Amino acid sequence: MRSVLTAVLIVLVALLTPLSALAVWADREIGDTDSYVTAMEPLAADPAVQNAVADRITAEVMKKIDAGPFQQGVENLVHEAVISFAGTDAYRIAWNTVNRAAHTAVEQALTSDDVDTASIDLAPVIEQVKRQLSDEGVPFADQVPVGNTRITILEADKLGAAREIFADLQFWGVRLPVVTLLLAAAAVVLARRRLNALALLGAALAIGGALLRLALTIGRGLALDDLPPDVDRPAAEAVFEALTATLRVTSWWLLGAGAVLALTCCAWSWHARSGSHTEPAPH
Repeated sequence: MRSVLTAVLIVLVALLTPLSALAVWADREIGDTDSYVTAMEPLAADPAVQNAVADRITAEVMKKIDAGPFQQGVENLVHEAVISFAGTDAYRIAWNTVNRAAHTAVEQALTSDDVDTASIDLAPVIEQVKRQLSDEGVPFADQVPVGNTRITILEADKLGAAREIFADLQFWGVRLPVVTLLLAAAAVVLARRRLNALALLGAALAIGGALLRLALTIGRGLALDDLPPDVDRPAAEAVFEALTATLRVTSWWLLGAGAVLALTCCAWSWHARSGSHTEPAPH
């Protein structure tokens, strides 16, 4: 009976390990504004992301500009100005500001019933673009709108399910890893051969790391194969890779640490058995 219970606990550890990693990641990185901004910060220099941002800002700006027959030319100038601005320190500061505002807006929408949608204001970036266009003497630069440039990033009809998922992840963010550790400890305590149990727990950790890696691969496919038509795929890929970098590192650590633990315990167990069967030398 003890052996069966130990085996069940070890299987649970293997299954809960990737879920624990996901819960901690969602709570500590995605759910924390500073961690989120830090993860997104390198994307300010990513060409695909810069181009996607330029497309979005240009589209928002051109909604308010009527340049007549020069519309396409002005649009190209605005786009080039945003790309040029994207290489400056001011852009990186604005990028972090917008991402911080976006994270705060989404968090408020997910935790407060009084908020119907999540939106952000592109004014910090557009204001810099307008200044650059004016400095370069671009016609119609004075028509570039700075106020009323909010865009919706989370629709009201998607908030219900998102709030439930977010609440579950916040609840299990700390609890699930603790439960997993307790199950692992219980497996060792109940085991008749604790060294063997530790070896199996090492294998369970490695399997958990492999499952986490598989989940990331599947999640990447699901996230990127169902993009809206107006979302740039290379930019979306860069964002996904940036946000899941910690999980990828965690999966490799679990695989490596689990394999080392399993092999070490197996070697130790083999050494102990071989030592016990060694006959004493005759005098």
